[in-house]
Amino acid sequence: MSPSPVISDAASFDLGAWTSLQLAQVEQALERWVAPEGQVPVSLAEPMRYAVLGGGKRMRPLLVLAGAQAVGGSPEAALRAACAVELIHAYSLVHDDMPCMDNDVLRRGLPTVHVRFGEAAALLTGDALQALAFELLTPDDGSLPADTQARLCRMLAQAAGAAGMAGGQAIDLASVGLPLGSEQLHHMHRLKTGALLQASVLMGAACGAAQPHSLSALSDYGRAMGLAFQVVDDILDVTADSHTLGKTAGKDAAQDKPTFVKLMGLGPSQNYAQELLSQACASLRASGLAHTAPLQALADKLVNRIH
Repeated sequence: MSPSPVISDAASFDLGAWTSLQLAQVEQALERWVAPEGQVPVSLAEPMRYAVLGGGKRMRPLLVLAGAQAVGGSPEAALRAACAVELIHAYSLVHDDMPCMDNDVLRRGLPTVHVRFGEAAALLTGDALQALAFELLTPDDGSLPADTQARLCRMLAQAAGAAGMAGGQAIDLASVGLPLGSEQLHHMHRLKTGALLQASVLMGAACGAAQPHSLSALSDYGRAMGLAFQVVDDILDVTADSHTLGKTAGKDAAQDKPTFVKLMGLGPSQNYAQELLSQACASLRASGLAHTAPLQALADKLVNRIH
């Protein structure tokens, strides 16, 4: 795979063209790596591919690839990391939609995996996708150095586990109907949503080399973007319809879940999203890295999808 062009001038950066190129590579890789024909039982291969290849924004893979480009990282390593992150995200959606969790019937405009294939198949699909994510990060062909493999696996495991996404989901389930304060709500979403988004940026950076102060700035960027993503999701849950979202609108309110809109109100939540965007862009400027235009453009797109 040839390296993607790096862009240093944010003003002239074409996010659409860049995204099309990156997504083409990601989709081709996922098509190749997820449940290849003849290697996985058909009863599992079909829901695995349905869960992953059915569309989606692919924001996490894009953040991985943008993070790697910011530090001049290996495109091959970044593509594997991008797909691994997307598989973890896909598995989490499959499990979160199940009746024992959020009990949702619509995802990306289609029936959720448990509705389409049954609960047992959905459970196994999530398990298999999680395992495949780490398999992608540990190729045995010498294409990814052992120390990079270990670093990426550790970062992804931490972001997805009890101190990250899974822990945040546990807090979320335990908080239904409870009036969480600002500090509690922020903590929950830094784990549930923010940890994997922040890890996406840092896993991309781990595919190359950067000075400690640059990595710290990228971490700050990822933290702000992870929180902004959730704030915007909360806003869209009350301002968009199910067709636009591709999932059930108004679900948070119906289930009496704690959200930023519920805590702050709609207008203040929209202002807060813009504040987080400003923080993220300031972190990129502080990084000292020249090729951060993709990260800056992704941040703007993420936050301003509310308009």
